[in-house]
Amino acid sequence: MAAVAPAAQAAPDQRELLLEAIGLHTYYGSSHILHGVNFHIRKGEALGLMGRNGMGKTTLIRTMMGFLMPKAGGVLVRGQRMTGGPTHKIARLGIAYVPEGRGIFPNLSVKENLLMAARAGVDGQRDWTFDRVMATFPRLAERLTNGGGQLSGGEQQMLTIGRALMTNPDLLILDEATEGLAPLIVREIWRVVREIRDSGIATVIVDKNHSAVTALTDRSMILVKGQVVFDGPSEEVRNNPELIQKHLGV
Repeated sequence: MAAVAPAAQAAPDQRELLLEAIGLHTYYGSSHILHGVNFHIRKGEALGLMGRNGMGKTTLIRTMMGFLMPKAGGVLVRGQRMTGGPTHKIARLGIAYVPEGRGIFPNLSVKENLLMAARAGVDGQRDWTFDRVMATFPRLAERLTNGGGQLSGGEQQMLTIGRALMTNPDLLILDEATEGLAPLIVREIWRVVREIRDSGIATVIVDKNHSAVTALTDRSMILVKGQVVFDGPSEEVRNNPELIQKHLGV
């Protein structure tokens, strides 16, 4: 089955777009990482962003979140041009980011880490309350007074996701949420991701487990050396071993 290039896809419905990148070229120093990447995600959509290490996935996310300024191209959030940030304004437009490094506050308690992020969503929704996060992550409920730095790696990841949910986002971006975690914790993270998706929050999932990603997402994008080589239904990736071996196999 041939790879599907972005140009072959139907134009996205502008009314439904939450986040869009157009022709992004991003550099780290003199290294050209992204080569004209196009990206979009609609309300309620679940998208898997895949590719081997070093192919530009995190660079794409960091560019769209305003941490990096592209040399060319643009980023739109809910139709507003937001190229290069500021990141906090992008977040205030309903975009929550769970970075690979987690970024919790180690000297704050679990409860403080969660409550400091609490706010209503863009439309005033407060679907994800403190109590709902506790019900979703019972392990955190047992550790409310512990400092963030006292948690295990898996618990820190749960805290990072829980903190993102406390902002009541319309889009949650998860960058390698299961990286380095024990299998039992990984299963728990995937359970939570499915619950988040089923709640109607749009999700972008970056993870090396392509089987889990394609099982949870509507659409998949594959990056190779900073270029999109596939953008289409996740089912097509699941049913195409040749594509998986060529672009995702180890």
